[in-house]
Amino acid sequence: MRKIIFLFAILVATQTIYSADTIVVAKFGAANFRTVQEALDAIPSEKTTWTVVLIRPGIYVEKLVLAADKTHVKIIGENAHTSRISWNDHSGKIVNGDTLRTSTSYTFWIRGDHVILENLTVENTAGPVGQAVALDVTGDRVAIYNCRLLGFQDTFYTRGRGRIYVKDSYIDGTTDFIFGSSIVLFENCHLFCKRNSYITAASTPEGNKFGYVFKNCKITAIDNVTEMYLGRPWRDFAKTVFMFCEFDLPILSVGWHNWGQVHREKTTFYAEYKNFGKGADISQRVAWSHELTDEQAKQYTLENIFAKNTIAQPFATDWIPER
Repeated sequence: MRKIIFLFAILVATQTIYSADTIVVAKFGAANFRTVQEALDAIPSEKTTWTVVLIRPGIYVEKLVLAADKTHVKIIGENAHTSRISWNDHSGKIVNGDTLRTSTSYTFWIRGDHVILENLTVENTAGPVGQAVALDVTGDRVAIYNCRLLGFQDTFYTRGRGRIYVKDSYIDGTTDFIFGSSIVLFENCHLFCKRNSYITAASTPEGNKFGYVFKNCKITAIDNVTEMYLGRPWRDFAKTVFMFCEFDLPILSVGWHNWGQVHREKTTFYAEYKNFGKGADISQRVAWSHELTDEQAKQYTLENIFAKNTIAQPFATDWIPER
């Protein structure tokens, strides 16, 4: 009789705990799955209603992919410090006979559209060994709330041509630790620099009205950082703007770098507006950077940045991020 009761308890613990649209992941205890990837794989394709994946506290040592056909997915941890997704790939590492590149070094690759991450840490623990991506996003309409993205070089790869919203989150790294081609609005975020280098490396496509926009963010660094650049253009037409941000670290007086490509000074748009702190003095910035006027600054709203006509070939719809 005891054996029957015990088996019944195990059966109940592995059934759906909340609703049909909620999946629970836990390393121990009642849950639908023990690994995050199993939960992501279980999401039905092309859904038009939200599926919630709840991740209980624990360090999930996994290399994850949310497939392109997995849409309207909320991936939510209980606490950004205790629900952690961790992996250690890096460019040049050989895995199963293949040499990894930047684009295959990710810990978590989000390919689907309409995705929300909340209360999670995504980290690449490879260390200072070259390109080692923590979070790679190629989907459109991806929102990130109260998350921690941890790494060294190339922590956050905004690889797609879609729209990403990052709010109340922490991102750290060394060289180009925020880089790529997406349209990204960062609000109330904390960027932490771990080495003298470059914060951003945008590759904004030609015709985009916006690239990277940082509003009300705080940028700090470890004690031995003495010279930081705000960004350098990975491709022609790169766009990066810092507004109302606190630069609590020594930004080089020139502010920006041309990556040794002088012609990019003619196509790149780098700008600042009403930033403050010890690195915010713009009096000696490179001549090809800009200080926004008040009228220009008014255009940098969430509604404008994520509008459907913000790119040369418009998106299907405008986007206001959901929670």
